[in-house]
Amino acid sequence: MRPAPAPVTPPETEIEPPGVPGLSGLLTLAVSVVVLAALYVGEDVFLPVVLAILLAFVLAPFVELLRRWRLGRVPSVIIAVLVALGIIVSLAAVIGFQVAGLASDIPRYQTTIETKIGSLREGALGKLPQLLKDFGRRFDRAVAEPPPEQAPTAPSPAAPPAPQEPGPLPVEVHEPDPTPVQVARNVLLPLLEPLATMGIVFVVLVFILMQREDLRDRMIRLFGASDLHRTTAAMDDAARRLSRYFLTQLALNASFGVVAAVGLWLIGVPSPILWGVFAALMRFVPYIGSFLAAVPPILLAAAVDPGWSMALMALALFAVGEPLMGHVVEPIVYGQSTGLSPFAVVISAIFWTWIWGPVGLLISTPLTLCLVVLGRHVERLEFLDVLLGDRPALTPAENLYQRMLAGDPDEALESAELLLKERSLTSYYDEVALRGLQLAANDATRGVLTQRQLEQVKDVIRALVQDLGSHEDVEPQPQETKDDPVAAPASEKPANKGPAVRTPMPQEGNIPEDWRADGAVLCIAGRGPLDEAASEMLSQLLTKHGLGTRVIPHSAVSRREIFNLDMTGVQMVCISYLEISGTPAHLRYLLRRLKQKAKAPTLVGLWPAEDAVLKSETMRATLGANYYVSSLRDAVVQCLKVAIGEEKLPEPANTPAVVEATAAKRLPLPA
Repeated sequence: MRPAPAPVTPPETEIEPPGVPGLSGLLTLAVSVVVLAALYVGEDVFLPVVLAILLAFVLAPFVELLRRWRLGRVPSVIIAVLVALGIIVSLAAVIGFQVAGLASDIPRYQTTIETKIGSLREGALGKLPQLLKDFGRRFDRAVAEPPPEQAPTAPSPAAPPAPQEPGPLPVEVHEPDPTPVQVARNVLLPLLEPLATMGIVFVVLVFILMQREDLRDRMIRLFGASDLHRTTAAMDDAARRLSRYFLTQLALNASFGVVAAVGLWLIGVPSPILWGVFAALMRFVPYIGSFLAAVPPILLAAAVDPGWSMALMALALFAVGEPLMGHVVEPIVYGQSTGLSPFAVVISAIFWTWIWGPVGLLISTPLTLCLVVLGRHVERLEFLDVLLGDRPALTPAENLYQRMLAGDPDEALESAELLLKERSLTSYYDEVALRGLQLAANDATRGVLTQRQLEQVKDVIRALVQDLGSHEDVEPQPQETKDDPVAAPASEKPANKGPAVRTPMPQEGNIPEDWRADGAVLCIAGRGPLDEAASEMLSQLLTKHGLGTRVIPHSAVSRREIFNLDMTGVQMVCISYLEISGTPAHLRYLLRRLKQKAKAPTLVGLWPAEDAVLKSETMRATLGANYYVSSLRDAVVQCLKVAIGEEKLPEPANTPAVVEATAAKRLPLPA
C-alpha cells in the first residue's frame, strides 16, 4: 500500500503594504519625466517631426485624390509636397514684401501719431495725469501738516548753494561701415535656422506620406492591440477624420484671413495681406487668437487715419467676423464637439508654449487632438482621452448607477433622453439601464449597499421607467456625422440602435386577441431586490409591441402564495434575473410550480450574458424552461414569435426525451 502523498502547501504570496507605490506607478512617473525632458531639450529634433505629422494629415486627402486619378504613390506624394512647399514659399515672400513696405511707410505716419497724441494730451485724457498729481500733492500736504494744537517751529536758515562742478565732455563713437561679408552674414544667419527646420519638415513629410500604412501597423504593434482588425479599422477611421478636420480648419482659417484682408483693404488699412495672413495663423491659437490678431491692424488704422473712423471700422470687422465664424460657421462645419474639453485646450496651449514657444502655441490644439484620438483607440493611452477629451469620465451605465445612489431621478431622466437621441428604448434598457442595475445588484450581493441606498435605487429606476413610458421604441435619426474629428470608441457605441422589432410590425395584425389582453404575458421578478425593475422594463417593451402584460413580485409565486395566484388568460410566463449565483435550484422548483399551475410556455431572462446557466447545456436541461435569453431585445422577439405562431413551441428542457438526448450527446460513441 502506497503511502499518502504529503500535502502540498501553496507558496506564501508577499502582499505589498498599503500606501507604497507600485512598480508600475513609479515606472509611469519615470517615463513621464523622461518624455517631458526629451520634448523640452530636443526641440530641434521633435518639433520638425511633429510639424511633419500634422502637415501629413492635411496633405493626405490630396494624395489620395491624386492616386484616384491613376497616379502612383511616389508621383502623388511629390506633387502634394511641391504644392505645399510652393504655397508656403509664396506666403513667406508676400509677407516679406508686405513687412518691407510697411517699414518704409512708418515715418509717414509719424506726423499723424504725434497729432493724435497731442490732441489726447489737450483733452480730458491729457489732463488726467495733472489731476492725479494735484491730488497727490494735496494728500501729501494734508499728511505732512502738524496738528492744530502744536505751534509751528521757526524755519531754519537756508544753506548757501554748493558750487557746481563742470560736466563731462560728450564723446561720440562711430563704428566703421559694415563690409559686404558682414551684411551677408547678418542677413543670412537668422534665416538658416528656419530654412533648416523647413527642410527637415519636408524630408520627414515625404517619408510619412510614402509609408503611412507601415507606420500605422508599427504603432498598433507597439501598443499591443488585442483586436487587430478592429484597431486597424479604428485607426484608419481616426486618421481620415483628423485629416478632414485639419483640412477643414485650415480652409476656415484661410477664409477668415481672406475676409479680414479684403475688409481691411476696403477700409484702407495699409498692408492688408499681411494682416490677413496674421489673422489666419492666429486663429489656430484657442479663444484669444483672433482678438490678438485684431490689435496690430487697429493700431495701424489709428496711426494712418487723422480721425478715429478707420480704427473703429477695423474693430467692428473683427468684432463681428470672429463671433460669426466661431459660433455660426464652425459649429455647422465641425459639429457641436471637437472632442476636446475647454480646460484641456487652455492647459495644452500653456504646456506646448512652455515646451516649444510660439510654434507650440500655434500647434497646441491640433497636437492635443491627435493625442486624444490615440487615447480613444489605443488601450494603453486611454488616460490621454480621460484627461483631455470631452467625454464623460463614467460610462452611461456607471453614470446611471451614480444617479441612482444619489436618489436623483431628474438627472437620470435627462441623461436617458440624451442617450435616446442615438438609440432605441430597447437598446437603452439593454445597454445602459440593465447594466446599471447589475452594478447595483452586485453591490447589494456584496453587502456594500445600505437599505436606504437600495431603496433610493429602486425609487429612481421605478421613476425612470415610468417617465420613459411615453417614449416610443423606434430608432432615432442618426446624429453623428463623418465630419466629427473624434469618433466614439466601438465599446461605447450602441450594439444595436434599432428597436426589438421594427414598428409598425408586419405581423402586428396576426397577434391573437388572447395575447393582447391584460396579463397575457406574466412577468415575474426573480429573488433579487432589483429584479422587479427588470421585469417592469420587459413589461413596458412588450406592451409597446402589442402584447398585454402583468408584473408580479417574486413573493407572489412562493410556495405559500402561488396557490392564490390567478393565472387565467396567461399565455406566457417570463422570469427576470439580474443575478443568479450557484446552482439555481430555486429556479427549477419555481418553474415546476408554475407548470403545475398553468400550461403556459416559460421564458427565463438572465440579463448577465456571461451567466453559467446560459453557457451550460446541462444546467439548462435540469431547469425546465422553454426559452433562455440574455437581453430584453431577445425576450421581446421570442414572445412575439410565440404569439404569432411563427415559432413552434419546443419541449421543456427537463422532459425525459430531451434529458435522454442531452445525455446521449455527452456519452462516448462505441468503438
